[in-house]
Parts: sequence; structure tokens; C-alpha cells
Amino acid sequence: MKKLPCVLTIAGSDSGGGAGIQADIKTITALGGYGLSVITALTAQNTRGVEGIHAPPAEFVAQQLRAVLTDIDVVAAKTGMLFSGDIMKAVSPLLREASFPVVVDPVCVSQSGHKLLQDEAVDAMREYIFPHAALLTPNIPEAELFTGMRIQSPADFAEAARRLLDQGPKAVLIKGGHGMDSVASTDWYARPGQKPLPFMQRRVETNNNHGTGCTLSAAIAAHLGHGLEMSQAVREAQRYLNLCLRDEIQVGNGSGPPNHLAPLLKERERWPVLRELAKAVDALAILPDLERLVPRNGMNVALSMPYARGFDEVASLDVPLCRAFSGRVAHSGCAVFGVEGDESAVLLAARKVREDLRCCVNLRQGEDVLTALAKARVTAAGFDRTEAPSAPVRNCDAALEWGAYHALSSHSHPDSVAALVDDGAHGVEGGVHVWAANASELVAAVARILEGMK
Repeated sequence: MKKLPCVLTIAGSDSGGGAGIQADIKTITALGGYGLSVITALTAQNTRGVEGIHAPPAEFVAQQLRAVLTDIDVVAAKTGMLFSGDIMKAVSPLLREASFPVVVDPVCVSQSGHKLLQDEAVDAMREYIFPHAALLTPNIPEAELFTGMRIQSPADFAEAARRLLDQGPKAVLIKGGHGMDSVASTDWYARPGQKPLPFMQRRVETNNNHGTGCTLSAAIAAHLGHGLEMSQAVREAQRYLNLCLRDEIQVGNGSGPPNHLAPLLKERERWPVLRELAKAVDALAILPDLERLVPRNGMNVALSMPYARGFDEVASLDVPLCRAFSGRVAHSGCAVFGVEGDESAVLLAARKVREDLRCCVNLRQGEDVLTALAKARVTAAGFDRTEAPSAPVRNCDAALEWGAYHALSSHSHPDSVAALVDDGAHGVEGGVHVWAANASELVAAVARILEGMK
């Protein structure tokens, strides 16, 4: 019989569904856990703000927790909005006896600015909750509240983490989403006696960020429930939240929530991506004179899933298109995920700069091909292989992968670039790699290039 890891959330209810218990349960479920809940408060709220709070008696909150723990094998838990000192005092003995890790999100203020923690509960949080935390996850304003200091620099993060660790938690993650504007959002992870580590994710510009703290802490608890070590759980939770923010949904007229179902919706794209790639390869193979563009080592096509982050999320051919003895193009490969090939690597490298690029194909090198690129108005960028840093031996060409990222990131107008020119090296065949937003656009670009070779 199948058994799912049971992950508990002790938090307030959000009638708008974007934060609190609702966000936690969605997150735990999306990450393959079974969600349990202890509700500490009812809130009347939507995407525009909190209109009211009703908290049950503290003993009833403790009764919910006892009911769960005396029957169900909880493997990880998180706390969110605890609201009052009485509630914290009531649940503290039960958390003290827990054999599972507890992630504490010290929720104080909602995204809209409404207080979610009574004034006298700040000291209660330190006394009754912090000592039971396997991980404490304050944002910058919360960390400033509990440490009594301003946090503006890396040194401030380190000092704040030290002060928070002195209050009892075994580890601290200070979330940097409220920090200075930059291309990256940095969270600082610290353990006692160790220098804080910066955990970075690409910043997502979105107004739909209601409940991000709830989502992150629930995701950490879910990954702990699957047996991950704490720092691994944090990194995986960061990636989950980042995807949920990037794959936006619109709910309400204010600050909406992350898309908690993003990983599941993304997985549904695997079969359509394979189908789209197979259709594109068939269309390429019948283009008149395509053999004139096929490299000696064959032509491959790569197509990524939305928000792809690795080879397992990029489809390509297991056998590339080749020139047959007849001079025509032979097509015997199948579209599959996970091939660690050059086209997949080139595509993933390019997507670090431009996420609109989802497809890539390699063509042979030659002056006639470069002339055809110009005629087809395909803007190309190049790179110098001698500048590529040394890298471990891999199935794909590491210098080419570096060159794809470098050519785009250093270009004055990266949005205009649609091709990468690789001059090759001794023993390395050069080539041209063409990018496009989708497979049909890629086929059309190759057709234009062939037209320019006539």
C-alpha cells in the first residue's frame, strides 16, 4: 500500500486561498506529501488585504495538534501565523516532544501590511516557539524585529543570523526578497558556528507574490518529509517557489498568489513537447536541399519544456539527422528527454539570458551558410573558444555551452540574436546554432536560410 509523507502545517486560514493553511496544503500536495492542518486563526481576506481575524481558544488549537499527533505519523511540520502568546504557549509542549523537524515561519505582517501577530506575542515567539525550530525563516523586516537591528549589508545578515541563532533555532534562513533591487534574490542560510551561505535565485518581477513566505516554508517542510537534508530542502524549496512565481496566474484584483500547481502543470507539457519536436523534425527532413546544411556529425534539434532547468526537461533526437549515401537526409531518430547533447546544452545556456528561446538546431559551418544567414536576416553572435574556462569532461561540449551563454550575455542587443557561430578548433567541428521561440519558427528560419543559399 502506498504511503505518502505526512507533513503538518500549524497556521492561519486565508479565505482568499493564497497564503496560510491553503497555500501550505497546496504546496505540500504539489510536492508529493499528505497535508495535515492545525488552524490557529480564521482570517477574512482577499488579494487586496485582511479585513478581519478570528482566533479560536488556545486550548482548542492545542487539541487539534494533539488529535493529529496521537494518530498520524508526522514526518515534518511548519508553523505560520500563530497570532497570540496564549496559542504559542499552548502548542509549545507538544512541539517540544516532537520527533520531527519543525520549520518556523515567524509571520508578523501580511503582504498587504496587516498585523498578524499580537504585540505581546513577539516575546512569546522567542520563548515558546524558537527553541523548537529546526529552521527559522524570517524575512528582513521580521529578522529586524526579532534582532532589534537594521539589515542592509552581508555583514548585517551575518550578525542578524547570529542573534537569531542565539534565541534557540538550530538553523536560520533570512529571506532577502525585501532587499535591494538586483537580478538575484538572495536568502542567507546559517547554522551555529558556521559562516552564513548565500542561496541565490533569479529575481522574478511580479505583483503576484501573496503567500510566498508560507509557500517557501511549506515547501521546505515537504522536502524534509521526503528525507532531504536541511540545506538541500531549502534549495529545492527555493526552486519550487521560483517556478511558481514565474508561471504566473491571475487571481483577484490585488496581489495574487504564486501558482502552486506550476510543477504539475509543467509535467503535463512533456508529451506535447515530444509531439511538437517530432512534427518539426519531420518538417525539416523534407525541406528541399536540407542536406546542404547538415554537419558531418549530423543535425539535431532541441526543444525545451516551459521553464526548463536541466537536460531532463529538454527533448532532442536520440539519433541525429544525417546525410545518406543518396545525398538525401536520413531520419531515424526519436524525440526523447534527457540526452546530454550539444544542442540541449546550447539551448539551456541561451535560456539563462533569454527565456523566450525554446528551440535550437545545428547547421554546418561555412561562408555560404554565414552569407545565407545574413540574407535571411538572422542576427548571429560568436565567441572565442580559447577564452572558455576549463571544465570537467561531459557528454556535451563545455566550451560550446559556455560560448552560447557568453555570446548572448555580452551582446549589446541579446534580444536580436537568433544564431551562434562556432568556428571550432583543432579536432572540433565548428557549426552554426539557430535559436527560435518554438519549433515552427525554427523550421521557418531554416527554410529561409536554405532560400538564401540559392
